[in-house]
This record gives sequence, structure tokens and C-alpha cells, in this order.
Amino acid sequence: MTLSILWFILIAVLWTGYLVLEGFDFGVGMLLHVVAKNDRERTSVVRTIGPHWDGNEVWLLTAGGATFAAFPEWYATMFSGMYLALFLILVLLILRISALEWRSKIATEKWRAVWDGFHTAAAVGVPLLLGVAFGNLAQGMRIEVVDRATQQVVPTADVEAATATSAHQLTGGFFSLLTPFTLLTGVAVVALCVSLGAQFLALKTQGPVRERANTLAAPVSVVAVALVAVVALWGQFAYASNVYAWIPLVIAALSLIASAALAQRATRREGPSFALSAVGIAGVVSWIFCAMAPAVMKSSIDPAYSLTIDQASATGPTLRIMSVVALVLVPVVLVYTAWSYWTFRRRVSAQDVEENAGLPPRSIRLGRNFLVG
Repeated sequence: MTLSILWFILIAVLWTGYLVLEGFDFGVGMLLHVVAKNDRERTSVVRTIGPHWDGNEVWLLTAGGATFAAFPEWYATMFSGMYLALFLILVLLILRISALEWRSKIATEKWRAVWDGFHTAAAVGVPLLLGVAFGNLAQGMRIEVVDRATQQVVPTADVEAATATSAHQLTGGFFSLLTPFTLLTGVAVVALCVSLGAQFLALKTQGPVRERANTLAAPVSVVAVALVAVVALWGQFAYASNVYAWIPLVIAALSLIASAALAQRATRREGPSFALSAVGIAGVVSWIFCAMAPAVMKSSIDPAYSLTIDQASATGPTLRIMSVVALVLVPVVLVYTAWSYWTFRRRVSAQDVEENAGLPPRSIRLGRNFLVG
């Protein structure tokens, strides 16, 4: 039981790392056409995340792999019940990867503009869908316990006795995941990413792009605070399973409010504002996991149908082996992540961008086409 709780906490840490590091990556993608007014500036904006975005994806892969190994029934229930939503996230992530990798391959502005458009669309869609998913974890879903042999719903009084022959299933369908609370959570996550992205660009760029990022960070950070406040208080009073969830909620509130204050023109401090936003996001993720504990997937139908940490956990030997592997590899991930950010810590300027980098269009396709511009 101790190891399963430890791994529940570790998965929360992995999701925190992903949402903080990829949060500003997504924010940069969303702001690509807002803070940058021409092709050269957009290229400089993309370069701020160029050395990091693919490394940041490791946190998502690790979170998914850890869930699969440490909590196989959680993984099975979540991925079968949320299949369509998770498939859409995967498609958007592939689209974003293609946009980042291919935009510099052909030397025309039209080519880069097309992929920048896809990049922005994916950068909005992924955090929106992830926010909806996390909202469902906090709120609870239409989960029931179903007998594997008969595919009939097990009565709540018989759930404990039928554990060996039954499985938790989401019986409400895809549209049951879309509620006012979950949709608002998705919008709040998007706002957090935009705010964090603007603060990151203020730290990593020079000239007009930096000024526009700072100008945008001031109001967006306030909007993000307001949305998170509504979601967190709504979720805490309506759905939280324990009082301990107040602790990360208060930490998130204080951090995000301080970050928004330091993003304003009169008190502008780019570094502390960004750092406090990251702490605020960590607090929000911690609140979600505290709000649903001791369940990993809460049932909105009846608490008896909730999938608990103990029920979803892998065996003791599996968790012990995983703990040893994590003790060896997690520090490696932290070291190379810190090294990459330190190595590429300098600001990026639009003046440093080479015009029309990539292959000439004629080397790709003969004649006039959408590649030429």
C-alpha cells in the first residue's frame, strides 16, 4: 500500500513536469501569430522552444508508462473509456511534431506559414483536451463495475465480493465527459498555458517580440487566475474527496496571484513571474490528484464504483522493481533537462534568423504550387 501511494504521488509529479514544461511550449504555439508580426519573428519565437520541446515530451511518455506499469487497471479503464479523447490528443501531438520538424525544410514563407497554422491549432487543442480529462478525474465519471462474463452491471452491494470477476468501465460514453465543469477546466488550462507561454517568451526573446509578450502577459495572467479560481473552488466544494486538497489549492492561488502581480507593467519581474506561474501549475496538478484521492478514477454514479489506488495497483514485486528503476533514471532525466535549459539559456533575437533557410522549392516539386511564395 505504501509503494502504491508513492507511485500515485510520483505520477502526479510526472504530470506536473509535463504540464509545466510543455505548458509554456503550448503557450508559445498559441501566441505564434500574436507576438510575432512577420515570418522572421515567428521563426525566432519557434526557436525559443526548439532545443526543448521534444525532451519535454519525455515527461508525458514517462507518465503514461508509469501509469501502465504501476496501475494497470487505472490505465485500462482510462484508456478504454477516454479512447476517442486520447486519440484526438495523439493526432494533435503528431500534427504539432510535424509542424515543428517540417517548417524549416523548404525555403518559402508560404510553407512555413502553413505549418505555423497547424502548430497553433495543435497547441490550443492539446491543453484543452488535457484540461477536460483532468476535470473528469476531479469531478468523477459515469463509471460502473461490470461483470466480465455477463457484461452486466454489478450492484453496489456486491462490488467488493465481485472484484476478481469484474472490471471498472466508463458506461456514459464520450459525451458524458463533456460537462460545464470539465469544459471550464479545459479553458482554464489553455489560459494557464497562454500566460506561461507569454512569460517564457518575455524571458527568451529580445526587441519587439519581448515587449509584445510582456504586454500580453499582464492581462492574460489575470484571466488565468480568475478561471483557475472558479474551477478550483467549484471543484473543491463540489467534488473534492478530502480536506487535504486545500493545501495545494492555497499554494496554487498564492503563486498565481503573485505571478500575475509581477507580470504587470508597474511591478514587472519576468523571471520571478514565470517561476511563480510554474509553481502555480504544480499546485493545480497536485490539487487535482488530492481531490480525487484515494480514488484514481471516481464514479459520479456511486462512490462504491470508484476505482481506488489499492484496487488499481500492480503487485508489490512490480512496484519494487519500478522503484529501483525510477531511483536510477529519474535523476538522469532531471540532469539532462537542467543541462539543456542552461546550455540554451540566452535570449533569441529575430535579427539572428537566417532568411529562407531550407531547400529551394524547385528541389522539391517542379512548377508553381503552394510551396512557392
